[in-house]
Amino acid sequence: MTKALHGVRVLDFTHVQSGPTCTQLLAWFGADVIKIERPGVGDITRSQLRDIPGEDSLYFTMLNHNKRSLTLDTKTKQGKEILEGLVRVCDVMVENFAPGVLDRMGLTWERIQELNPRIILASIKGFGPGPYEDCKVYENIAQCAGGAASTTGFDDGPPLVTGAQIGDSGSGLHLALGIVTALYQRTHTGRGQMVRASMQDGVLNLCRVKLRDQQRLARGPLKEYPQYPHGEFGSSVPRAGNASGGGQPGWILKCKGWETDPNAYLYFVAQAPVWESICKVIEKPEWITDSNYATPEARLPHLKDIFAGIEEWTMQHTKIEAMEILNKYDIPCGPILSMEEIAADQSLRDTGTIVEVDHPGRGQYLSVGNPIKLSDSPTEVVRSPLLGEHNEEILKDVLGFDEATIVNMFASGALGAVPLRAAE
Repeated sequence: MTKALHGVRVLDFTHVQSGPTCTQLLAWFGADVIKIERPGVGDITRSQLRDIPGEDSLYFTMLNHNKRSLTLDTKTKQGKEILEGLVRVCDVMVENFAPGVLDRMGLTWERIQELNPRIILASIKGFGPGPYEDCKVYENIAQCAGGAASTTGFDDGPPLVTGAQIGDSGSGLHLALGIVTALYQRTHTGRGQMVRASMQDGVLNLCRVKLRDQQRLARGPLKEYPQYPHGEFGSSVPRAGNASGGGQPGWILKCKGWETDPNAYLYFVAQAPVWESICKVIEKPEWITDSNYATPEARLPHLKDIFAGIEEWTMQHTKIEAMEILNKYDIPCGPILSMEEIAADQSLRDTGTIVEVDHPGRGQYLSVGNPIKLSDSPTEVVRSPLLGEHNEEILKDVLGFDEATIVNMFASGALGAVPLRAAE
């Protein structure tokens, strides 16, 4: 079966997480992704957080599936020749270098267009144009600069970052959409273009409801926040604990076993259309007609009391038992699942959301599969490449070099110390 991005060739100049997230997604959809790495070193994450001596780390393997690895010293004459040859034949070039690095390599946008006017140059940076555009940015910095940290946590505590990689992986997902959109536009114009995604912009896009609330705050207190009605609101959106952030009040509640199990909790949404069912399930039928609880507006000043009452019921059940009961009445809820529970969830394996991958050095490991499912382009997750594994293959099949040229390229040191015929 032909994959969705079959025939699209991607020159992957990315490293760590934001860029590799983007290019791995393209590879999962069938693009031929050629990852350019420093000879002898490779992507820095090959050795970061390494759990098996001498083997690629899970940090690397879980972000670089379905790619080919080419080691290249672009400072050598032959290395630059190979690089420019790849620019000529690739559809997309993706990079997440610090600002200015690509220009210093001699690959200005003007030079790239000279080599290939149809290529799409996609870049991830920490910030967009402005006073901070030259600053180095990592995941947690992006979360802070994009507004996520200031609105995460409890009101009486410090700002918090989230465990979800919304700065790195979130930016990669945004960039992938931009690339596919540019590829589609190219079918009409015949031209390539630049695609940019900043980490700050990506985080802010995921925090849009908080920008919504900032504007609402100017017109009065945010009644769905736990600070209402007894707390004070300042001039900016406060941290809201586990409040839902939407029009339906929600909170995390203890379940049976919470004293010993740190994940024995359930997220419960007190949705207005099923309020009567909620009251009956938790055995508080008097709330149905009580003037303090009968309408959504009336309930807002009493949310803490309401969730305390619901928690009395959830603490009598495990989180799974509570979910099964509540789902019978269409009451929105969800268990707090640990990574241990997610890793063992058979349904996630059945859908390819969690996959088992074999690696020649590490053996078998679990990874996250493609979160986007296409009926006509199913994803097959292929292990990450060894450093320089596809050097000869790429020189021969992509650039069309003959045997003598390939031997000369290896001898020149342009590909580092990886021996000839590293790929099998």
